Amino acid sequence: MGDILIVDDERDIRELISEILQDEGFTTRLAANSDQAMAEVNADPPALMILDIWLKDSKMDGIDILMSVKRSNPDIPIVIISGHGNVEIAVAAIKQGAYDFIEKPFNIDKLMVVIGRAMETSRLRRENQDLRRREVGASQLLGDSAAYRALCSQLEKVTQSNARLMFTGPSGCGKEAAARFVHENSERASAPFVTVTSAAVEPDRMEEVLFGREGADRGVEPGLLEQAHGGVVFFDEVADMPLGTQSKLLRVLVEQQFIRTGGADKVRVDLRVMSATTQDLAARVREGLFRQELFDRLNVVPIRVPGLEERREDIPLLAEHFIEILHSTQGLPRRALDDAAKAHLQTLTWPGNIRQLRNMIERALILGDAGKPIDLADLQSDSTPDEEGRSVLLSGSLATLPLREARELFEREYLLAQINRFGGNISRTASFVGMERSALHRKLKSLGVNTARLSGKG
Repeated sequence: MGDILIVDDERDIRELISEILQDEGFTTRLAANSDQAMAEVNADPPALMILDIWLKDSKMDGIDILMSVKRSNPDIPIVIISGHGNVEIAVAAIKQGAYDFIEKPFNIDKLMVVIGRAMETSRLRRENQDLRRREVGASQLLGDSAAYRALCSQLEKVTQSNARLMFTGPSGCGKEAAARFVHENSERASAPFVTVTSAAVEPDRMEEVLFGREGADRGVEPGLLEQAHGGVVFFDEVADMPLGTQSKLLRVLVEQQFIRTGGADKVRVDLRVMSATTQDLAARVREGLFRQELFDRLNVVPIRVPGLEERREDIPLLAEHFIEILHSTQGLPRRALDDAAKAHLQTLTWPGNIRQLRNMIERALILGDAGKPIDLADLQSDSTPDEEGRSVLLSGSLATLPLREARELFEREYLLAQINRFGGNISRTASFVGMERSALHRKLKSLGVNTARLSGKG
């Protein structure tokens, strides 16, 4: 049901409360002073604290502990108890973040009601924060191509494990979406998914960002690793992490604990680690820019996410998905894609992959005619209209050739574009262009295209 930390200098009181809570199905931990209390919180934050105001032989009283815990773990509900209760103490405790105040000797039924309400309030707050943290459609994967199905098969195999994953692939191909898919289909789905963008953090601030910091003048500021406790930390472009930080992260992976910058207490965390990179990490290791030990720890299960050019069949589906997303989140017009636009998108090169496709669709929705489907004109921003207002797409190479050579060059480029569009499947290409499969093979051979090299010949 939940883990409750009981802090009271009177042993009989600690053990009595513990026995009552255990009878109700809770697990409990006990602390007699501030040192024990803070050590328990730093080792593993409890679901709730029951905290006595007056603690004998302790460096901090209950209010001091309350303030410290609320700075570092604001989501932990704290119920204050005291045998010297008065209105002033109760008001001070509530102002500092206590959920409620109960005077000794307390009524057991009242204590249980307060604990139940406090834990429910904490649960709802965490759920609301998690919902705000999630991006619309961030973990949604779409497609029907062979490359997409192979990726999904791999992802489904690792959802129920706790293995560390290393996602590789070109920029913008959806590595974080793949990681979120694994997270949201795992047992940690209700816990945080925290992204660390290595390239976006100044090297001299990386450790502070990861491990947090503390000091007499600023209290405790949790880092991203603490914020991800119980869930997933995702290192985007992990190759850009400074070498010094790599050594400390390696220790965290081994020990599952660390010390905040400026602090002394060890903080224990339970994390699943996922990483992503567009770079060749093995080459970075050989160059001395990435630690071999860290690479070995992070690269337990390597997963390659295919670029958009490897899954051209999925492009129309993804484009239509982005139209819906942009309509629902930004109020842009919902427009259909005509067949020519779909075919054109499937023949383009995509160095920016899915991110580039989304940007192109967004631009078409913003600049195009809201009352018409998206057509070639919406996607041909660099084309030049001829005298009749039509878009002239004749390339410079074709314009300089005689008709016969230009026709052969066009046929070759056209057929290769269609083959790429259908993922190398000759049968589907033949069906689309209106040729028999054998006739297409003959045509390709006459144009100097080696069909034996084409993948998925169908």
